This record gives sequence, C-alpha cells and structure tokens, in this order.
Amino acid sequence: MKKLGAGEVFAILLGAIIGWGSFMLPGSQFLYHSGVINTTIGLFCGTMAIIIIERSYWHMLRQDIDEGGEFSYILIFMGRKHAFIVGWFLFLAYLSLVPLNATAFPLVFDKLFSGALNFGYLYTVAGDPVYAGEVLVSVIIVLFFMTLNLRGIKQSGKAQFIIVAALVICVIAVFLGMLFKADMNAFRENYIDHQSPQPGQILQVVAITPFLFIGFDAVPQLVKDMDISRHKASLMAVASLLIGMGCYMLLNFTTALAYGPKEAYSMDWALGSGVLENLGIIGFLMLVIALGSAVSGGINGFMICSTKLISSMGRQNILPRWIGKTTDRGILRNAIISVSVVSIFACFFGREVVSWIVDMCSFGAAVTYFYVCLNTLRIAGEKTEKAAGLIGAILSVSFMLLLIIPSSPAALSGPARFFLAVWILVGVIFFIRMSLKDRKRAET
Repeated sequence: MKKLGAGEVFAILLGAIIGWGSFMLPGSQFLYHSGVINTTIGLFCGTMAIIIIERSYWHMLRQDIDEGGEFSYILIFMGRKHAFIVGWFLFLAYLSLVPLNATAFPLVFDKLFSGALNFGYLYTVAGDPVYAGEVLVSVIIVLFFMTLNLRGIKQSGKAQFIIVAALVICVIAVFLGMLFKADMNAFRENYIDHQSPQPGQILQVVAITPFLFIGFDAVPQLVKDMDISRHKASLMAVASLLIGMGCYMLLNFTTALAYGPKEAYSMDWALGSGVLENLGIIGFLMLVIALGSAVSGGINGFMICSTKLISSMGRQNILPRWIGKTTDRGILRNAIISVSVVSIFACFFGREVVSWIVDMCSFGAAVTYFYVCLNTLRIAGEKTEKAAGLIGAILSVSFMLLLIIPSSPAALSGPARFFLAVWILVGVIFFIRMSLKDRKRAET
C-alpha cells in the first residue's frame, strides 16, 4: 500500500484544522462577543495551550501505538474501560464535523446562486427549515469523499494537498485585498479605540479552541500510513496549529475590516458580504474557493480520522468487529461506509441540530486530551515530559469546566448539554452490551 508523504500528511492536518468555522465564526461569534483584540488574545492563548498538550502527543507517538491513536495508547496503558471513554468521545468529535462541513456546502452554493437550493421543503427543525435541495447537495458531497477514500489513503492525501494549497493562497489574497480597500478609520473606531483585554471575552474564545484545532491530532491516526518519521510528523502538527491560528486571525481581521460587531452579527455570512462589497465578484469567488476548500478539507480529514478510529475500536471488539475489517488492498471499507451513512443521516436534521452536536466537540476533545496528558504524566521518565503531561491535564480539565459550568462565559447551550448527556448514556449502554458479549464469548 502506498504511503503518505510529508506534504500529504501536513495537508490532512491543516485541512482538518481550518474548516467551516474559520469563515463563519468571525461574524456569528468572535467580533460580536470578543471583538478583534480579545479574539486575537484568546486564539493565541488557546493555541499555546494546545501546543503544550501536543507535547504529550509527541510522547504518545514514540510508543508502539496502532491505528486509533489516542484510543490505542490508552488501551495499552490504562485498559479497555478508559480506552472506550476516549474512543467514544473522540468519535463524537470527529464524526460530527463531517456533516457540519457537508451541510456548509449549500451555504457556499447559495452565495453564488441565491435561493437555488430552496426547493422541496421537507420540515423545520429547531426553527431551521430543511429543503431537499440543500440535503441533496450535502449528501452528494459526502458520497464523493466516501468514494475518494474507498480508492485508498494515498489518493485521498493527494486531493487534500491540492485543496489546502488553494485554501491558504486564497485566504491570504483576500486579506491583502481587504487591507488595501477597507476604511481603516472605521476599523479603529469599532475595534481598537476604547477597547482593552477582557478576561470573560477571552475565555469565550479559549474554551472552543479544542473544537477549532481538533485536526492537529490526526497524526496518531495516520502512524501506519506515513512515509515520514514520527518526530517530523509531530513538528508538522505544531506548524499546522500555528498556521491554523494565523488563518483564524486573518479571517476575523478581514471581517472586522468590513463591518462593526453588531452589523456583522446581524448577517448570515458577514465575511462573504464584506468581501463581495469591497472586492467585487473576483475577490468573492476567491473567498468561495477558500471556503469550499476548507469545507472539503474538513470532510476529507475527519472522514480519514473517524474511519481509522472506529476500525481500530472494531478490531479490539469495543465496537462490532466487522467495522474493523479491511479489503485485500488494506482499505477500511466497512468503516468508511459506516461513517458516510451516519453523516448522511445527520444531514437530514438541518444545520441547527448539527451545530448543537458540534458544540460538544470541544468537550469530547478535552476529555481525550486529558487522558493522553494524564497517561504521559503516569509513564514518562523525564521530568520535562511529566511536567508537560501535568500542565496539559490541568489545561484539559480547564477546557471541560469552561464548557459545563453554567455560570461560565463559554458554557454549552441547553440543547448541547442534553445531547452530551444522551451521548454519554448511549455510550454506557453500548459498553455494557459489548462487555457482556465478550464475557459470553470467553465462556464458550
């Protein structure tokens, strides 16, 4: 089986990090709640926290782990129960981002051809009307990447490289164009004058960085497919975090150059409207290419990660064993199809429900980070690695507390907490059933 080169591994990492949120959050959340100064500080602090956590991932990569990454690591050193917790939460984080990005494609299409997909009204979920046209586009996108992944990891990696290259080039070009065209006096008045760092506003951004940067941990899922050293892959993970942080900052800054916080918050897609208004159709098309690339990279990257994870869980009988089976060419056919089917099913719920589920991603990612850092603290021999594990574990718990404490400025919404409780309950039931099956199998 052909393996992934450095460029392809880096593209998978960066493509998973820079997704739909980097283009939508500036208008829908960042500028209105935290402005430019506090968002920038929050993104920087959150990124530094994730980089500290990544040091425990580097220790993990030096162990003899299999596909499944964090799941395999915890299974080896802490047993099946803890491994299931890690796998279950990580699966939630990975899987939910596939339909999130897939349901963003109709938004891209709608900006080019306004209202063209608003046909075949199906129903309204949580105030969000669901149309057959939008669902159809989302399903086609998922099926496209399913087909691509069924051709093999190498083909998927090549496509990811092209997608990410287009993404980064277009983001930089659009930012530079806006920098020359925008009214800098209005920008200073809206976001610089009389503005100062505010801890509550900064924490709102810091709390969601596990969701924003979850793609960096694709490396452990790819250990058996890489044609590069694990040390180099770890450095790539850090580099992808820094570039991802830069892209989030640039896109937030670009949106701020166009509108004040209230005006941006009132729009469906403030960044797109601002670029269209200031740079015209050429600049807007470049932004659409960047967004389309980000969404495609997110779907492909998280489809790769989620299939690697659940196939590993299947081989360990923690999920049904048939999920982990491979073809003669080493392709995880059953896992790829399973992830695609669930993602297609989720597309029928509409973006509002999908967004509630995605809100839980940060919590699921933080649980995974905590376990990796805790285990590194337990088994590492060097004091510096133990210290990194301890600090990483504390940071991970801090992320979780920011999300679940009701009085926190970054607390999960009511629907998101409900879905999180349901996911935990389903996980408990599923683990008990699989444990009983294992016990019966051992007795026979």
